[in-house]
Amino acid sequence: MNKSLIESMDINIGLIGLGYVGTGVFNLIQHQKEYISKKIGKDLKIVAVAEKNIGAKKDYLKKYKDIKFTENAYELINDENIDIIVELIGGLDPAYEFIISSLKNGKYVVTANKDLMAVRGGNIFEEAEKNNVDILFEASVGGGIPIIGPLKTSLACNNITKIVGIVNGTTNFILTKMKDASLSFEKALKMAQDLGYAEANPASDIEGKDSANKLAILASIAFNSRVHYDDVYREGIGKITSFDIQYADEIGYAIKLLAIGSEENGRINVRVHPSLIPKSHILASIKDTYNAVYFYGNYVGEIMSFGKGAGDKPTASSVVGDIISIARNYDRNHKKKIFGCTCFTSKPIMPFIQTTNKFYMLIDVIDKPGVLAKIAKVFGDYQVSNQSMIQKQIETCDNARLIFITHNTINENLNKSLQKIKKLDVVSEVLNIIRVEDLEKPN
Repeated sequence: MNKSLIESMDINIGLIGLGYVGTGVFNLIQHQKEYISKKIGKDLKIVAVAEKNIGAKKDYLKKYKDIKFTENAYELINDENIDIIVELIGGLDPAYEFIISSLKNGKYVVTANKDLMAVRGGNIFEEAEKNNVDILFEASVGGGIPIIGPLKTSLACNNITKIVGIVNGTTNFILTKMKDASLSFEKALKMAQDLGYAEANPASDIEGKDSANKLAILASIAFNSRVHYDDVYREGIGKITSFDIQYADEIGYAIKLLAIGSEENGRINVRVHPSLIPKSHILASIKDTYNAVYFYGNYVGEIMSFGKGAGDKPTASSVVGDIISIARNYDRNHKKKIFGCTCFTSKPIMPFIQTTNKFYMLIDVIDKPGVLAKIAKVFGDYQVSNQSMIQKQIETCDNARLIFITHNTINENLNKSLQKIKKLDVVSEVLNIIRVEDLEKPN
């Protein structure tokens, strides 16, 4: 049996992954070791590191001779002297096997793995419950921004009815530069890649996959029901043009990629898509790579978390924060759960075609009498009511550009109406459809 904390105040940590975030966590613990010890009365001690390309970390091997470095993660997972496993390799496999094996061995786990928690979180929580240990994952959403912890603790007494967030810094940077620097989507993306804000293959960010993973995690906690990545409706920003940015600005809106979750009549509505939001709303002011998540609670009211959503230092801060949360309550002779899973109900997911939205529509038409009447008839046939319409002349041809903003409309009805409108002889092209979120306080 391991010696008790009365004899040793060390919390022994095994770190799996010494990449971008893993290096940030390693350095933070080494640099802040004494400061953390004074705060919590226990010493955080990295005793072993697993890294598949350990040969590339020669500087660490030379400097930290008292730490075990290995390419075999199971040497850490099966080490009885290690209390906490920190998984920072990302992806689904082998991260899933590493985490499950660690939990089975009675170890607490900390991860920043949003992909894994959004897809296989249910199985992971079940394994943690079986072994009376915890997995903490604050850094999986929002980098250094405290979001998950407050949802589980200080906001737990609230009925959270809605979440609205900008949770991907890459897409927010691109949309910011399209607006502020009048760049095309392609040029803004290239700038993001040149600055290291976007991957060479940016699909996960651009297509909304990253945001959908984060929303699945947040919605699961906020609405006390397991939400899977596949439950989240998703659209990316690849179709947003400079025209959309310009026209939205002219009518008082900004365009943001939003992650939106709500609970309505016992059903959960989760979606990620570009949205027009009022320029007067605080989320419209979130620029560049910053993230922000807006919550609506029945007692706390409206509250927003804001900060850097990525980067080695902000993410490391959240990871080490989770380690400290475990360390404060840890007794290796009496394992107990600290937070546990809050997904204790099973609520149905609302089919997206049944949800309602206001819509922005950009349609190029032949500029001649009777065009509006034909389009209006189709909208009327499918119960689509328009709030406003603006006509723009196109200088290079005889077409006109129509900008519609609808009233709240069922998604299915709008889709059916557009299929008809696209076939009208007076319509040249339906250029874009973007949802409009007025971000009013839920009832």
